Amino acid sequence: MSYQRNRKTKIVATLGPASSTREMVKKLFEAGADIFRLNFSHGTHADHQERIAIIREVEKEVGRPIGVFADLQGPKLRLGTFRDGAIEIEKGMRITLDSNPEPGTQQRVYLPHPEVMEVLDAGADILLDDGKVHLTVTRRGADFVETEVVAGKRLSDRKGVNLPNVLLKASVLTPKDRKDLEAAIAMGVEWIALSFVQRPDDVAEARKLIDGRAKVIVKLEKPSAIEFLDPIIDLSDAVMLARGDLGVEIPAEKVPAVQKRVVRASRRAGKPVIIATQMLESMISAPRPTRAEASDVATAIYDGTDAVMLSAETASGDYPLEAVSIMDRIANDVEKDELYRKIMDAEHPDPDNTPSDAITAAASNVATTIGAAAIVNYTTSGSTALRTARERPTVPILCLTSSNAVARRLQMSYGVYPVHTEDVDNFGDMVKKAVRLAEEHKIAGKNQRVVITAGVPFGTPGATNILRIAWVE
Repeated sequence: MSYQRNRKTKIVATLGPASSTREMVKKLFEAGADIFRLNFSHGTHADHQERIAIIREVEKEVGRPIGVFADLQGPKLRLGTFRDGAIEIEKGMRITLDSNPEPGTQQRVYLPHPEVMEVLDAGADILLDDGKVHLTVTRRGADFVETEVVAGKRLSDRKGVNLPNVLLKASVLTPKDRKDLEAAIAMGVEWIALSFVQRPDDVAEARKLIDGRAKVIVKLEKPSAIEFLDPIIDLSDAVMLARGDLGVEIPAEKVPAVQKRVVRASRRAGKPVIIATQMLESMISAPRPTRAEASDVATAIYDGTDAVMLSAETASGDYPLEAVSIMDRIANDVEKDELYRKIMDAEHPDPDNTPSDAITAAASNVATTIGAAAIVNYTTSGSTALRTARERPTVPILCLTSSNAVARRLQMSYGVYPVHTEDVDNFGDMVKKAVRLAEEHKIAGKNQRVVITAGVPFGTPGATNILRIAWVE
């Protein structure tokens, strides 16, 4: 089977207790999952290693590259515990957050994050339990902050802490993250996702640690990251808009505009972008999504995202297979809409002043003009396929590469159908192989044309300088 999708938008599925058997991983792939996420906030290294082994078995069985990324937990802030498990609160009530690890009371609770104490000045807002509780800082001491309740009814053990408009000085890579990062790279993941990035320096620090052994996905979930959006994207290899924590720290009405801005900026930079969090949330326990959720997925696709992601829906939900299937159907329907194509064509990023960009931009135009069945890229690093995907062409992008890692990574990118194949020695062989593989993988049929791009000399990254039109005979 070619496993060619009828859509160009990719689907990311998170693996977890509900989806870690070989049978389920294969079914998820066949239903439409293009790349799998491993959430290192949960599970052991042994759990993740076993899941990767299963993915590689399925990959071999289906004959298609499958990408994997490790999502690091990052500096997740949480309160301590309460003596009775929870307290009732009301507006105007005073609560002290301090460094005392004893169980909390009606008057105080442990905040095990000294780096937070350092930056919370009077007037700063603290949001707890995904924004259900709102505190304002009234006074800061050496090892405590006094707060007043602005809103909320109840506060219980270990609830998450969000700090809108507060820039923490600590590294986004915790000691746990550093261990997880090394373990994930040793397991052979293609991507490392960085959580709670605040500024470009956070990405630079992680890149130095990773040292080219994997590609970097930057998760945008802090308002400060949006302020530094362009330099952060420049330092990343892909971007994920994680709307859960971001939606707590900025007003909900601003999230849709931020989503569109992030997708446009990522596409302009030629970096894959994933829209994530709560996309089909109700399907954790229901076999069908709400209409609002279906619209949310559709909106991300109309925005032009490379990929949409499922989290708990596939990791721990009751209907993981159904969640992937409905997301696949939504993407298919949206991409068939005439309005979708008009939106994709309305804004094309200007090509860089290089032969490679000129060729890839021309390939999309030529394919549309002559009614070609596909664009075929020969690529060593994957950069040609990324630049072609930036154009959001009307036809599939068949990417031929001699690197298995590159083929797996390109499963993240819009419209790219990667094939791992041996290098060619000359131009004639290149054209023959492109035509043959396009037909074998059912990308193009007899008497159809394909637009081929490649670089001469062969095997030189970023040297795309040839465009050729060929017939499938």
